[in-house]
Order: sequence, then C-alpha cells, then structure tokens
Amino acid sequence: MSYRYLWLIASFSLILIMAVYLIVNPSYEKSFEAKYYYHMGDYKKSLSLSKEAFDLNVYNRMASTIMAQSQISLQYTQYIQQAKKYMKDIDSLAHKSTLSNADKAKMRLMSQIVVDGYIKLSPSVVTDKKLVEEAAHYHREFVKLYEKIDSSI
Repeated sequence: MSYRYLWLIASFSLILIMAVYLIVNPSYEKSFEAKYYYHMGDYKKSLSLSKEAFDLNVYNRMASTIMAQSQISLQYTQYIQQAKKYMKDIDSLAHKSTLSNADKAKMRLMSQIVVDGYIKLSPSVVTDKKLVEEAAHYHREFVKLYEKIDSSI
C-alpha cells in the first residue's frame, strides 16, 4: 500500500474522529443547538444554551462566540422594541387636539433616549443585517423627530 493511500485514510479517520467528538460532546451539542436558535431569531434561548455549553467547557470557542452574538442581537432587539413603544407613545401624544409643553418635553425625552441608545449598539460581522437596518431606521426617524421637537420648544 502506498503512503498516499495511507495518508488519505489517516486524514479521513482524523476528520471522522473529530466529527464524532463534536456530535457526542455535550458542550458542542448545546453549541450547535444554540447556533440553530440564533439563526431562527430566538436570541434568549440561544444565549441560555450557549452559556450552558460554555459552562460545560470553557474552551468551547463556538459557545463563547454564539454567546457574544446572542447578547449583541438581544441588545438590538431590546432597542427596537423600546423604539416601537416610544413611537407608539409619541404618536398617541401627537394626536391630541392641543400639545402642552409637558407633552412636547415627554416627546423630546423619549426621542433623546432612543437616539442616545443607538450609540451604545455595536454590531459585529455576523449580526443579523435586518436587525441592524431596523435599528438604524428607528434611529434616523427619532433623530428627525428630535430635531423637530427641539426647534419647536
């Protein structure tokens, strides 16, 4: 048997052993499950599973990466939810027949919170582009709103 075939068999065996290890190891099993939930958009479940995987094996880089990405995505999700809530609150205030200075101050404060909150977000290369774009959209809208309210007060 030539060394070429022996080298091929050894390489294939090593890859097979590594694959079996990744599938059987409970830390990597949870990491794969966390990755699935991350791609499905369930960032809370992904974060929980990746923390469990990391606790089982602190050298599991896949778990630490998914944990970090889940935290970033959760921050974006929370920012977007807050922006939607404030947009709804501002919309209800704007539909009043008369706007008091207190109402304008509330609208200005909510706008400022959303605008300032965007600065704290920092996307990574693998952060879902839809989340980043939606957060940027709300940021632009609240910047416009803040400028309008600020000039009218």
